[in-house]
Amino acid sequence: MNQPLQEFIDSRGADLRVDDRAGVIRGVKILGLASRNGRRYLPAALENAVALYEGAKVNVNHPKGAANAPRDYQERIGVLRNVAFRETDADGHGGDDRGGNDRGGGLFGDLHYNPRHALAEQLAWDARHAPENVGLSHNVLAVTSRRGDETVVERIERVQSVDLVADPATTRGLFEAADGERAAVGEATAARAAWLAELSLDELQAARGDLVESLLESAASEIAMLRADVDRLRAEKMIAERRARLKTLLAEYELPDPDVDGPGSRAIVSDEFLRAALAAADEAALRRIVEERAALVRTARSGAASGRSNRATSREQTQVDTLLACGDAASFVKAIRR
Repeated sequence: MNQPLQEFIDSRGADLRVDDRAGVIRGVKILGLASRNGRRYLPAALENAVALYEGAKVNVNHPKGAANAPRDYQERIGVLRNVAFRETDADGHGGDDRGGNDRGGGLFGDLHYNPRHALAEQLAWDARHAPENVGLSHNVLAVTSRRGDETVVERIERVQSVDLVADPATTRGLFEAADGERAAVGEATAARAAWLAELSLDELQAARGDLVESLLESAASEIAMLRADVDRLRAEKMIAERRARLKTLLAEYELPDPDVDGPGSRAIVSDEFLRAALAAADEAALRRIVEERAALVRTARSGAASGRSNRATSREQTQVDTLLACGDAASFVKAIRR
């Protein structure tokens, strides 16, 4: 899987040659085949990483924040050049040395430093007299695998930071602890954030296809719920707009407001009538429904008025008067059609 790694490599045992005038420390060990954090690097991984380290900038101390955070200008002290992979160190030692990466093969190169830098004199002195202090701390993105109890680095994909650091003995990997000590939470969080920022969907799919599938299922469920909520809100909005338009048409045709109780209003604008009006296909259909109801009411009122003026006492005319006062819709329509 892909993960960020931090390693410290010192140059004890390496054949360091210091050129103060040119500002070069030759033969610096950049990365070994085994780390003090218990990881093993495949030789092919280091060979393929030569181009990544060639020309890599070297800074003083760790970055403030994420491993790929911008660096202050005064932190820049030099650059790595002439990077090469060796199966053994200058003294012919090879294989894995898990005691601190000070012997054995790996990546070697020249550290070109600014002889005018504030720390240049200290760096040159350490290289000559205390090479264990000339150490590089690396933040890289790498492809790793587990082989038994061992973590194997199969490929280095990106070099995010190369730094000169103090107190190398206390420098540990961000996600592993040496001698049972826990890594610093702040550094681990920063490195994980940097790794996640660079993580691609393809990489996540390859490493955790189950997680991607679970996320997609969860997202699909949430999207379905959101769509249902949107559909409901749209329906409620449409009904509210249709009801407002219906009330406008009822007022236009001098029919009762369905929200205001009054004599005979429930007979004229009954629940059945309201449902039919709200379900109208379009504006024209809605107006037609209201017009028909207004015509029925006019017919009923005309018949009732005519019956009263002729002093008629028919049962139908009496029913119309009653319906206009407080009747129900079904009886109202029935009376009109007689």
